[in-house]
Amino acid sequence: MSEAPALDTAAAPVVTLSASAARRIAEIAAGEGHPTYLRISVEGGGCSGFQYKFALVPTAEADDLVIARDGARVLIDRVSLDYMGGSEIDFVDELIGQSFRVHNPNATAGCGCGTSFSL
Repeated sequence: MSEAPALDTAAAPVVTLSASAARRIAEIAAGEGHPTYLRISVEGGGCSGFQYKFALVPTAEADDLVIARDGARVLIDRVSLDYMGGSEIDFVDELIGQSFRVHNPNATAGCGCGTSFSL
């Protein structure tokens, strides 16, 4: 599998990946049996106007930002990056369950599910 072409991140806002998110993504990818990326995108919908979508994909697109840490690889497309600049992708393990969370400084409101937000 070929690595995605590098996106010019000089103009792109920084998105970071926490150690716990990197660990969990690497665990999931290892269980897939082939190279896997976690794609995070922003779509219209959800109870607050926008929502995050998480999907496992085998390849990157030419305009994807590739974030790598400790064996984990995350993809964010250019349009979603406009909404997620400055965010941190995290993985939390709480009494009520486990989930990926995006701590987005651009969000002005969110909902209890943690995957829906407004700007």
